[in-house]
Amino acid sequence: MRALNLATDEARRRFADAAVARLATVGAAGQPHLVPVTFAVDGDHIYTAVDAKPKTTANLRRLRNIAGNPRVAVLADHYEADWDGLWWVRADGVASILTQPPEMAGPLRLLAARYPQYRASPPGGPVISVQVARWSGWAAAG
Repeated sequence: MRALNLATDEARRRFADAAVARLATVGAAGQPHLVPVTFAVDGDHIYTAVDAKPKTTANLRRLRNIAGNPRVAVLADHYEADWDGLWWVRADGVASILTQPPEMAGPLRLLAARYPQYRASPPGGPVISVQVARWSGWAAAG
């Protein structure tokens, strides 16, 4: 299997087309925390929202981690049995937490445009906004 590093535009395109990604944050003691997220991409911004799915607490570790250390990574990938179709894209950036309705409105519209479930039941937020500093990726060149 041959492989190639993805150019920034191709990495961003593949990432934006993925259905789900994983958000990586780091806690105060340096422990990593990884969660699957739905998301929307707008240029070099990635948005994900805290939605109404059952959670054990509203004080989510990802939000606490971002408040303490806003550097994050977000990973999207594609797997298939034919390994010539494998790829992954990582977006490294700085996250902020949006809590005010006016600042959440645009990202929530983008999320609702991608996910029909959010049209029926819009997330209440907060919204995590990631300003991407670096897109990187790899793809099999089969």
